[in-house]
Amino acid sequence: MASEEESFAVLVHHRGSIKRKTRSGVKFTDKNPLYIVVNRTTSYDDLVRSVLMKLGLEGAKRIKKFFYRIPGVRTGIPPSSSVPVYEPAAQLVASPTFAVDLNDGVRDEVGSFDVLPNALHGVPPVGVGDGELGDPNEDDVEPETIEDDSGDEVVAAGPALAGGGSSSGTQQYPPYFSSLDLDAMTHEGALGHAVGFGARDAEGNAGLTEFQVGQQFQDKDEALLSVKTYSIRRGVQYKVVESDHRRYVGKCSEFGNGCTWLIRLSLRKRKGIWEVKRYNGPHTCLATSISSDHRSLDHSVISAFIMPMVRADASVSIKVLLNATAAHFGFRPTYRRVWMAKQKAVGLIYGDWDESYSEIPRWVLGVQLTMPGTVAVLRTSPVRVGGQVDESQAYFHRLFWTFPPCIEAFRHCKPLVSIDGTHLYGKYGGTLLIAIAQDGNSNILPVAFALVEGENAESWTFFLSHLRQHVTPQPGLLVISDRHNGIKSALEAPDGGWLPPSAYRAFCIRHVAANFALTFKGKDARRLLVNAAYAKTEVEFDYWFDILRSENPAMCEWANRNDYSLWTQHHDEGRRFGHMTTNISECVNSILKGVRNLPVASLVKATYGRLAELFVRKGREAEAQVGTGQQFSQHLVKCIEANLKTARCFTVTLYDRDNSEFTVAETTPTGTFSLGTYRVSLASQTCDCGYFQALHFPCQHALACCAYARVSWSSYVHSVYQITSVFNVYWMGFTPPILEGFWPPYDGPTVIPDPNRRRAREGRPRSTRIRTNMDEADPNRPKRCGLCRQPGHTRRCCPQVVGSSQTGRN
Repeated sequence: MASEEESFAVLVHHRGSIKRKTRSGVKFTDKNPLYIVVNRTTSYDDLVRSVLMKLGLEGAKRIKKFFYRIPGVRTGIPPSSSVPVYEPAAQLVASPTFAVDLNDGVRDEVGSFDVLPNALHGVPPVGVGDGELGDPNEDDVEPETIEDDSGDEVVAAGPALAGGGSSSGTQQYPPYFSSLDLDAMTHEGALGHAVGFGARDAEGNAGLTEFQVGQQFQDKDEALLSVKTYSIRRGVQYKVVESDHRRYVGKCSEFGNGCTWLIRLSLRKRKGIWEVKRYNGPHTCLATSISSDHRSLDHSVISAFIMPMVRADASVSIKVLLNATAAHFGFRPTYRRVWMAKQKAVGLIYGDWDESYSEIPRWVLGVQLTMPGTVAVLRTSPVRVGGQVDESQAYFHRLFWTFPPCIEAFRHCKPLVSIDGTHLYGKYGGTLLIAIAQDGNSNILPVAFALVEGENAESWTFFLSHLRQHVTPQPGLLVISDRHNGIKSALEAPDGGWLPPSAYRAFCIRHVAANFALTFKGKDARRLLVNAAYAKTEVEFDYWFDILRSENPAMCEWANRNDYSLWTQHHDEGRRFGHMTTNISECVNSILKGVRNLPVASLVKATYGRLAELFVRKGREAEAQVGTGQQFSQHLVKCIEANLKTARCFTVTLYDRDNSEFTVAETTPTGTFSLGTYRVSLASQTCDCGYFQALHFPCQHALACCAYARVSWSSYVHSVYQITSVFNVYWMGFTPPILEGFWPPYDGPTVIPDPNRRRAREGRPRSTRIRTNMDEADPNRPKRCGLCRQPGHTRRCCPQVVGSSQTGRN
């Protein structure tokens, strides 16, 4: 008896004709059958699935009938016997043979059976027809054609572009030729799932399945996408012979030189769909060159492929999209092409890049109707045509906006604001300026925005003047920023309202350290500078500064060029509340993720939706904490608990009868910088360690003094840390936006993008990254080709590329 591991080769005829026999079954005239391997455990559904998978029609069509024949078996063998295949795979003499009927309209004939779930043991199941064993003396009778069904009852979204083995016998290079998959070369896979050449892709389409006459598409773009994808999968090139609003004709690039591939698609006006009217396929040409790129893999094809990834995350990097495209199609497009594809995908999802600017004025009216009190200031510049001003159009220049909940929230936040800018990554350049606040629970909160042409004195003045007027009028405010000259000019303007004592300025230590690293290399030196900046006392600052001076006196000279009050914590008089950076990266990554990649209208709409969600989530958290009876924020509670653990090891000495002046001695080493003994004043809320006055809540030494004097430490905590203050930050929520159809009409010039902000159309988009001396190439190192890595030439004139292109032309 045959073992369970024995396999059988099944030939499936899906083209040609059937010749019904009266004595010896049926005969098939298809010269290019499919080859499928089955075994004794293969179910009938597995066979059906394997056939459809090979044809690339799984999910699009069904098999109604099988016409079967078992050649190479003597008549005396009973039908229930299995027919093992002992010959090599190329010898298919003793293989069971089936013909597939994909046409539901074929009448029942002798030797056919309906597709039913059953087990397949080398021969058809019992009772599924009366086909007989083969006879060498067969008489031809009435033929019945069994071509692929192209009726209207099955409308495919595009050509099946996935992987069953091709029945055409052509020998062009597979799309995976330029990308080796060693696992696919050795893995045999499960039955019915092709592996290696012609394997199914992630979407389950058959990349090597041919078009069919009558195949329909929703529009021309969908039809062209299918033709291009087919060409990419085949690894061949084609040229467009005719293309207009009614028809599309493409021919193989080798048409007339041994290949007859041609496709003609036409528009059916009544149905408004495109249909394949003529198709000569498959290709019979042989590829003469190999390339890592494909002409049909343009930004439209890539855009359709990466659409789900861009929809899920608009901030997905070009490198990730490029690698995904290369892995899917087997060809590696250029960076610029993928960048253009992403912009197209973003435009299709979030609106056209150019038309987005014209939506800004209506959005301003709509959001002000939705939430009265919203501040939105739009600035435009005139459009000149032939020396005359075009009154019907205006260039977008700048936009400032903020919402009433943000204005109200800042009244309950810490009295400081961080400002910074981040570049836009879309079709048009520009900069998004953001003002960021912090609540008493150390949560960051963007409170104002501006879209400007870039970071300069005028744009920062525009942003900061409206920020001061509408959002942050409080006196004594601290502004944390980088050292940009435009910010300096705007803050130092006499009428700007940002001069002391109305407001003070401080530098972001992250930017200071980055500028420091441009001159002095080494992580240790940068770490010493940051430690000195974070020091909360002058003694600790001198400790780290002396170590820095011992490393290189020039480092201290560089640091002394800026006033200590701008970049050190011990000289800020407690205005920082412990915050040393602008938090711009944290804000963009956690709250505004992906908005820099959107058209401007979608960007400003996203800020409304993101902030509405943020206020709901943080407001619920604060409300739940208020309901449990908590008095202070979770951040403060964690800090106090950590300080209490250390406070138990101190020795406290009282120095006045009012229980306000103490000395605290550390009885055990702390392992960090320590003075040993500290003076604490509860009345003035100061400590020699600097934490009390810098963070505005009791340090470990102050907690020890409160325990010694039996007074509550809660009276020495700043009001911003109270849970009621945190709740008040998010107390005023956002209103659901009014539908755009109900927005007030806009009567004014059409706002259009400034063409000068358009990114370069040729080459890779120019990087906005600040170059440092770390990016400078070694002058003694010879330049090498990016392809063959040989010196003396570049990739444009690489002899390897020139040779292969000449071969392709020949």
